[in-house]
Amino acid sequence: MSTGLSHSRNLRGRLDRLRNSAEAQLLFVVVWRSSPLLALLWWLCIVVRGLMPVVFAYAVGSLVTSVSAGTGTTASLTLVAGAFAVMQVAGPFHAQVGANLGLRVREWLHDKLAVAAVRPDGIAPLERSEVLDDLSLAREFDLGMTGPTLADCMPAIGNSFVLIGSGALAAIGIAHGFSWWIGIVVAAAWLSPHVLMRSGAAWRSWKSDEVAEHQRHADYTYRLAVNPSAAKEVRLFGLPDWLVARFLKRRRALLEISVEAIRLRERPLALTIVALVGANVLFLGLLMRAGLSGRLSLGEVVSMVTLGMVASSLGTMDFSWWLHTAAKPVPVIVGLEKTMVEIGRLAAPPQAVEPPSRGGDIAFSGVAFSYNQGAPVFDELDFTIPQGQCTAIVGQNGAGKTTLVKLLCRLYDPGEGRVSIGGTDLRDIGLTSWHQQIAVVFQDFVRYELSLRENVTMAEDATDPAILAALAAAGADDVAELDTVLTRRAENGTDLSGGQWQRVALARALYAVSAGAGIVILDEPTAHLDVRAELEIFDRLIDLTRGRTTILVSHRFSTVRRADNICVMEGGRMIEQGSHDQLMALDGRYSEMYKLQAFRFSEESSESSS
Repeated sequence: MSTGLSHSRNLRGRLDRLRNSAEAQLLFVVVWRSSPLLALLWWLCIVVRGLMPVVFAYAVGSLVTSVSAGTGTTASLTLVAGAFAVMQVAGPFHAQVGANLGLRVREWLHDKLAVAAVRPDGIAPLERSEVLDDLSLAREFDLGMTGPTLADCMPAIGNSFVLIGSGALAAIGIAHGFSWWIGIVVAAAWLSPHVLMRSGAAWRSWKSDEVAEHQRHADYTYRLAVNPSAAKEVRLFGLPDWLVARFLKRRRALLEISVEAIRLRERPLALTIVALVGANVLFLGLLMRAGLSGRLSLGEVVSMVTLGMVASSLGTMDFSWWLHTAAKPVPVIVGLEKTMVEIGRLAAPPQAVEPPSRGGDIAFSGVAFSYNQGAPVFDELDFTIPQGQCTAIVGQNGAGKTTLVKLLCRLYDPGEGRVSIGGTDLRDIGLTSWHQQIAVVFQDFVRYELSLRENVTMAEDATDPAILAALAAAGADDVAELDTVLTRRAENGTDLSGGQWQRVALARALYAVSAGAGIVILDEPTAHLDVRAELEIFDRLIDLTRGRTTILVSHRFSTVRRADNICVMEGGRMIEQGSHDQLMALDGRYSEMYKLQAFRFSEESSESSS
């Protein structure tokens, strides 16, 4: 009894694995969700095309019988011609349906991937190596670099289903019309390659560490080759040949892994040939004897021979490869959304509140934080950003300045402690409401390949005067017309210098201020500007953001010294806080950094004057 129960469990386990396999998800979930009508038409074509070779075999036999008996052949000829015509027309039609279905599946998977990437509240998934590996694999699935595209795979899969279906029906026809055991022998012989040659397959999972590593390196090399920002160094340092060789090496490794899945081995091939030759010799020999003895008529013999030829399609060996190639990204892409949402989930209160109407001081209280359970960036961080003042955050690289900005923007939540405004924990405030209160310029701001107007704001109710005012305040009112697309890839488009792009990013923040944002965060906002332009822009920022809480992260002390309040970070802790004069009088870490930078500028000034 225990043995029977064990077998039952094993069977259920196999059925569950089959149902949850990438191939099953593609055929019975994804294709239907991507386009139900095309999926239905695709499967109907498989059924019709699978039946036609068997119908043709019986029709030819009926025609031979009619000719032998001297009876009317009109019906038989009509059936032969009809089956033949359907086979000729249905094939190309089915291929086109499959190609279109492949395109729809691709679009559905791309949509799923885009949703997975942007749905999480936080950005933790996009900074985790294992998720980035999956994203890299998923993003490349339909470029045709490591295998055929879905538009190629779906017609091949459909044709393979047709061949296997017609082969199975032909074997059933032989078993019914000639001999049941011969039908089984013929079917088993043509199915033997799938069993005997399976031992030669050495496919490694598409999501394995080896495949992910090759894909990551190939993707990085490809982006270096096509990225305009890398073009100068690639050429000046003589890297083109190195890039091509590195890219080809990784792509070749991926192709070799894929090809290994269908590589033929000497021994399985020999056994397969023996099985096929032996079974077909037996089948044809017995069929000949049955015809000579009068057990089967000439028409029946012709039908059986034709069915035997159709049964050979059961030996189609590339079916599993086409299906696996098309299905391999499905579980990765479908599973990404759940994975990314779980990793990027931020605390959600039962009843979200609005930010305090009067704002308030921003307080970091006992905040501890680390990335992915790594070394702590903060441990018991305590400090306050006064309301309505400009607070500068300074410190060496790695001190935690950017992480502090991420926590303040609620791109992450602290592991311990809390960040609050006016005494209200940010985790109790609705995420959208909080983001609407923030105007931010990141050091790695986005250069949208859109119009200048859309680079400042994509709000539907935005007015041109407000946009122009923000551009003028940032000193970017002369970079381009509002409708000019900021990329040379667009017709009549243009590109901007680094300094011009930075001014546009500042205009983006200033527009948000005019739209009601009460907190301004500037993470190295003038890194691409010279000192004079920086001072000019910062003076404007101070005027435009007066009365609002402004947080400035900068390495330039000529700007930092103008802040009302300066916080010095080191090792994830706030070690000094005060005005410029207070910190200089303290003669501590800030004073040391300021003097070093002032000394460097005084040296450069002396050299230029001499």
